Amino acid sequence: MARMAPITFTPALDRQSLRPDCANCFALCCTAFGFSRSADFALDKPAGTPCQNLAPDFSCTIHTSLRPRGFRGCTVFDCFGAGQKVSQGLFGGTSWSEDPGTKGQMFAAFKTVRQLHEMLWHLAEARRRTFDPDVAQCARELGASIGQLVDGGLQQLLALDVQDLHVQVRSTLMDVSSEVRASYFAAENEHLDAGLGPGADLMGSNLRGRRLCGADLRGAYLIAADLRNADLSGVDLLGADLRDARLGGADLSAALFLTQPQLNSASGSRTTRLPADLVMPAHWEG
Repeated sequence: MARMAPITFTPALDRQSLRPDCANCFALCCTAFGFSRSADFALDKPAGTPCQNLAPDFSCTIHTSLRPRGFRGCTVFDCFGAGQKVSQGLFGGTSWSEDPGTKGQMFAAFKTVRQLHEMLWHLAEARRRTFDPDVAQCARELGASIGQLVDGGLQQLLALDVQDLHVQVRSTLMDVSSEVRASYFAAENEHLDAGLGPGADLMGSNLRGRRLCGADLRGAYLIAADLRNADLSGVDLLGADLRDARLGGADLSAALFLTQPQLNSASGSRTTRLPADLVMPAHWEG
């Protein structure tokens, strides 16, 4: 079958508020979450405590040298705009350092809003990629409901059953995935025969130059996989682990449900083709 012409997707306007704005955040990613000393972090930090590299104005004192200083994990993280939403919206611009009594609720709200904003990010793509008006409407209504929850107040947010929303969003994304992947004339059985499928263990696999169009790699382990010059058009990458995956020259411009954190965890180059909503990480080679 002849290869389909590359498709370029324009950014969705409603995704602009789902991008991090660190200048309007109280460094919630540097405080709410904990981490253990590892290849990604140079030290241990308990959850709910400020990182030792955090300045009084909530900036990072080693921001320009995070990777060489052993904080690669910080360069991978993306809050999908939850930081500024919680800091300026839910807490009215009063920081946890100004009012320590709000710390617990602020950090809990941040963790929840981040999950909700990630759902909104994917639903925006689902509306744009589906061919079915009914599915698009479902994604639109689900996104609107999640948006109302985010804006509905702190107590409602803290009492929210996020897992139930995950199930609903996942169902919609899977519907969109099925129809989009089918449009690339993907033979599901051929992909499965090749070891490609949801949750597949592809760590370190050599997939260089492969035409993977329409494959379902949702939740797959692609750690350190060689995907250089591979065509991932229409490939479902929802939740796929791309840590240290080699993406130089790969075509990801029409991949499904790819996020900035996934790209940040991988390695690539200027020849890697990305969706219009995403940017080349600063640490990628030229």
